[in-house]
Amino acid sequence: MSSSDSIDPARRGADATQTVVTLDLEGVLIPEVWIAVAERTGIDELRRTTRDEPNYDVLMRERLDAVNSNGLTIHDIQEVIAGLEPMDGAKVFLDELRSQTQVIILSDTFEQFATPFMKQLGWPTILCHELVIDSAGNITDYRLRQQDQKRRAVKALHGLNYRVVAAGDSYNDTTMLSEADHGFLFLAPENVQAEFPQFPALDTYADLLVDILAVL
Repeated sequence: MSSSDSIDPARRGADATQTVVTLDLEGVLIPEVWIAVAERTGIDELRRTTRDEPNYDVLMRERLDAVNSNGLTIHDIQEVIAGLEPMDGAKVFLDELRSQTQVIILSDTFEQFATPFMKQLGWPTILCHELVIDSAGNITDYRLRQQDQKRRAVKALHGLNYRVVAAGDSYNDTTMLSEADHGFLFLAPENVQAEFPQFPALDTYADLLVDILAVL
């Protein structure tokens, strides 16, 4: 274990004066894309998200099986995405937060899904994954930027002497929240709140903004 791994989480970044906020994307700023696809196509298997399944690889394999067995292509999914908008109040929240500090979106979504939303949100910085797509538009696989990328991104920011405040809603956000100097659950389901009571759980952008600004 390195010396940075052994630092008391309460003291990470204690000597840093610059801050970064890291946010999840789906369920925090935009609707869940896979649920929207499920609603459009009637494929119930696509309703499961990282709020339900802690193992991301298991979840994605289920999704790819459902997509391919039902003949969906990336074009079908992007057609659904084209009709979606950020959650009500998300851009106002993000604009105000970005006026106060640096913000990075850390998401387990894919570049092919995220780009239309980034345009609507004013092109914030996002770090995410990518899908492997053949010439016919079939989704054949997915490629992780790196394992546990949200936590590792926060750790890298600590290495750059930033204090990090993080917010997310799902199982795949909890290592990011744990690594951050301050972590918040936002619009998280009851099962995630119950398993991770150490993180304050908030339900409105106004409350989230107040609590983030209070610890910057």
